[in-house]
Amino acid sequence: MTTSPTPAAPTTPAADSPLVRATRGLPVPHTPVWFMRQAGRSLPEYRKVREGVGMLESCRRPDLVTEITLQPVRRHGVDAAIFFSDIVVPLAAVGVDLDIVPGVGPVVAHPVRTRADVERLRALDPSDVPDITESVRMLVAELGPTPLIGFAGAPFTLASYLVEGGPSKNHEHTKALMHGDPELWHELCRRLAQIAGAFLRVQAEAGASVVQLFDSWAGVLSRRDYVRFVQEHSATALGAVADLGVPRIHFGVGTGELLTLMGEAGADVVGVDYRVSLTDALERTGARWPLQGNLDPALLFAPWNALERRVREIVEEGRAAPGHVFNLGHGVLPDTDPDVVTRVVDLVHEVSQR
Repeated sequence: MTTSPTPAAPTTPAADSPLVRATRGLPVPHTPVWFMRQAGRSLPEYRKVREGVGMLESCRRPDLVTEITLQPVRRHGVDAAIFFSDIVVPLAAVGVDLDIVPGVGPVVAHPVRTRADVERLRALDPSDVPDITESVRMLVAELGPTPLIGFAGAPFTLASYLVEGGPSKNHEHTKALMHGDPELWHELCRRLAQIAGAFLRVQAEAGASVVQLFDSWAGVLSRRDYVRFVQEHSATALGAVADLGVPRIHFGVGTGELLTLMGEAGADVVGVDYRVSLTDALERTGARWPLQGNLDPALLFAPWNALERRVREIVEEGRAAPGHVFNLGHGVLPDTDPDVVTRVVDLVHEVSQR
């Protein structure tokens, strides 16, 4: 599979922001920075606004989504907002019986294991998520020149949650279905690719400047299995917004062996987790894509001199890439000191000034 060039950027202030320019490999005044899970449990203002409100409800209320998404932009001065949602929101919107359990994650009432289970999984229509459209529009109006990043879960990760019934360390049911009934597996992933792609498209059409496809669990796969069972479905999801001119970031955890394959699925930017240096990632991908990453979230707990040294190293490594978006190699951990996050943003901006 090969990636096609993203169409020309729309003429809006956010489209000429450092974040969007970096995703297109264009010159930037400084390295843009945002953090996965920047809107969330590490912020006291987030915990306050979420009191007594379940996660799924929080994701479907435009007033809460808007406030929570804006909180880290106000506090940290990051170069982009990431839409506050969850990868299972579109699954719930098409009728999957699930809940997001505190301390556990998404839990599916009836795991998907049979053809009848798969056939009950219907397509996502924009009319299923009018609140998402409303939330994005509200945010774009509030953010002005700061871009909003929309996102969705990739088909493999969504499939794993559905088949396992929740988070899994070994993905035994997922791999058993994948290898034991490839035809059913591909039918499941085709449906999930439509759902993920439609969810991305809703956000992009409402005004998101960039989208990111998260494949949280793809790192459990070999290269061979990724090509055979996953890549085409991620390509379908990413392809759903190919005509809209929004840069597409593709990120996975533990996917150092898959970076080029993930890029070839249709990404404009390849996300790199903390297990692989940007220098190695650049070599593995042949410098074909801008890169995003990749500070280890645990280093936000280190003494400042050690953290500062690593941030400077990552900024320097990123200079060799066609474009670089500074981020963590995964999400902000719940006990992270927000003041440290702000300090990292300031440091990235300072040391990367062009």
